[in-house]
Amino acid sequence: MRHFLTLKDFTKEELLEILDLAVKIKKETKQRVFKDYLPNQTLGMIFKKSSTRTRVSFETGIYQLGGIGLFLSSNDIQLGRGEPIKDTSRVISRMVDMIMIRNDSQEELEEFASYSKVPVINGLTDLYHPVQLMSDYLTIMENNLVDGLKVAYVGDGNNMTHSWLMLAAVMGFDLAIATPEGYEVDKEIYFEAMQLAKISGAKITTTWDPREAVEGATVVTSDTWISMGQETEKEKRVKDFKGFIVNKGLMNCAKENAIYLHCLPAYRGYEVSEEVFEENAEYIFEEAENRLHAQKAIMVWLDKHRNS
Repeated sequence: MRHFLTLKDFTKEELLEILDLAVKIKKETKQRVFKDYLPNQTLGMIFKKSSTRTRVSFETGIYQLGGIGLFLSSNDIQLGRGEPIKDTSRVISRMVDMIMIRNDSQEELEEFASYSKVPVINGLTDLYHPVQLMSDYLTIMENNLVDGLKVAYVGDGNNMTHSWLMLAAVMGFDLAIATPEGYEVDKEIYFEAMQLAKISGAKITTTWDPREAVEGATVVTSDTWISMGQETEKEKRVKDFKGFIVNKGLMNCAKENAIYLHCLPAYRGYEVSEEVFEENAEYIFEEAENRLHAQKAIMVWLDKHRNS
């Protein structure tokens, strides 16, 4: 049985298989053709962290695949009252067909998956956000940017940065990361990515200079400087991230016709300027919509491989 916990668990061929399936399912959806890929299946959706895109995309997605989504807030189940993770996993996985967890701990997610009888999907943790990266790469594919791809990530060394590291390392494209001093990526995750990059041929660089990272990029991306749970650090972070806003001047360092992507929610005037955001709104909201199609493909693929 396969889970979807982090992109490093998959080969390039497997990720492309899922993405090709996403393209197929998206085309069917646009034609209002809804096939029962997962008839009568129940997706348990455990939310320890609230979300707009994750809940709507997964709940809509499983419904369009012929199943039903069951929303489970951690405050509403025994997990939020001290029940061991392994017990919650062994109970819920006997009653549903697949589980998505949006959590603040990768370690807890992996423990849950190790006791689960059904596939588990990472809807976000403190370390990774793999479903978001699948929608990002789907957007890159649809805009014919795969050949000669160089992605520049500007901002915090967080779960999005770690996921870009793993995607680049597996897929073999160039990635440049610019973070302020003291906000670098996790060293262990960086080391893992660099080991995978030796196999795939990916060129991965890190810097404290946003202009250096964006130079020659075909895709520029960033994330909020203040993630959930970091609100008390806002004043310090805004000061520390000065000069890391993706504005017109920074985009001019990228290749001509480069696009800007953002996982949302975006805070204009902080990580991205209003001008850059609105000029790239079509790509950004296509990227958001692709959460639906990419995640449907992930669920279908996991169901197909649940006995492997």
